[in-house]
Amino acid sequence: MKPKGPVSAVAVAALVPLALLAGPAAPAAAAQEDDATVRADLVTAYAATLKYHRLDQALEDGYLPMRGCIARPGEGAMGYHYVNTAYNNLTDPAKPAALMYEKADDGTMRLVGVEWFVEDADQDLTTDDDRPTMFGQPFLGPSSGADAGVKDHYDLHVWLHKPNPKGMFHEWNPDVRCPSED
Repeated sequence: MKPKGPVSAVAVAALVPLALLAGPAAPAAAAQEDDATVRADLVTAYAATLKYHRLDQALEDGYLPMRGCIARPGEGAMGYHYVNTAYNNLTDPAKPAALMYEKADDGTMRLVGVEWFVEDADQDLTTDDDRPTMFGQPFLGPSSGADAGVKDHYDLHVWLHKPNPKGMFHEWNPDVRCPSED
């Protein structure tokens, strides 16, 4: 459900941090999620990205569409990525490099998650001694860049705005769908 008006936005802002304190719905997440610092960082990330439920605000803040909807058969989807490359290589909870959206039935874009992106320092996929962590979670990778010009990297997906039955930090969300025309 998308917040409508100031009362709903306040209600959502009050409830989601409480849900974050309870931890993810799936057992796939690491035990570190019980750490107060991790919970505080998750609340920071949620609060910083709440304004991006309005796609026009994301565009105004420098997030640009990367490509079509990203899905993997049998796994689910990540949705549409809007990327702000100024935030690449940061592990600041308030500055994700990508916002993930799904298209609602009425065609509007709905924020579902966020992603951090850190380039692999040595650009060698066989080593991982520079693997970053956030929220008590190791980033995935290193992975090769999916698009031209994207370097080998690590990434961390966080489903802050739509629950993921596989866990808050799982790469794919089976409850996110890509339209068949993409």
